[in-house]
Amino acid sequence: MEEVRRRLQIFLTLFLLVTVIGTVGFMVLEQLSLAEAFYYNIVTMSTVGYGDIHPTSQSSRMFAVLLIVMGGATFLGVIANATEMLILKRESQTRLRKVNMVLGVFFSEVGHELLSLFSSCDHAIDGVINDLLVGSNWTEARFAAALKQLKGYKVKIDAAELNLEELRDFLNSKRGFLLGLLENPVLIEHEGFSDSLLSVFHLMEELANRKDLKYVPESDITHITGDIARAYRRLIVQWATHMGHLKKEYPYLFSLALRTNPFDKNASAIVKD
Repeated sequence: MEEVRRRLQIFLTLFLLVTVIGTVGFMVLEQLSLAEAFYYNIVTMSTVGYGDIHPTSQSSRMFAVLLIVMGGATFLGVIANATEMLILKRESQTRLRKVNMVLGVFFSEVGHELLSLFSSCDHAIDGVINDLLVGSNWTEARFAAALKQLKGYKVKIDAAELNLEELRDFLNSKRGFLLGLLENPVLIEHEGFSDSLLSVFHLMEELANRKDLKYVPESDITHITGDIARAYRRLIVQWATHMGHLKKEYPYLFSLALRTNPFDKNASAIVKD
């Protein structure tokens, strides 16, 4: 998409440059006013040839030939790249919808539970809690402001407060599900979610390779804490991004997501007056 956008900008710049050169050239060569020269130039570049104007000198004719070649090439470049950008944008929107469907399933199966567990031992969460308690009246600007804060958020996890054996068992019970997501080609289009998923999978492997998590040295707790913090930070950003998408595209799913917010201790799916 970025490459196509750059090409379009280059062709637009060239097209405008040719238009300016052509207009000024005809003003000088044919002694025309600005409006007449601009009209003369457009007719020449488009090769329409209305018949009401034509070059009156050899130099004007050569100049017109040059404009026809350059103008036609740049105009076709603009049209081709603009069309390609529209197609790519439509395809990107389709892929984004598919990715968000996968995100919704992930958070329903695994993500919400992990966020709830990790946030319970995050000693710095009060500093960003207002950016996590999403409201039904949040605008795109409010979501953008929250995401900006969350991307720079430094979590303060204490893994010693978690039951690591239960966490390991939970992740192991979801191993097949997580492996299925890793094999999903849709995720290639969403690097942020792929990184989050890999960090969760890595945490699962770290815990699975320890036979007894009740008696691990403090140095190992520190290592596990780092793995948890990595996964937690990435999941927070993905969750907030997903909430913004639901608010915009799927209000009924957003309503349920609000009522089951993993950062809200009083969250309940039950609709209350």
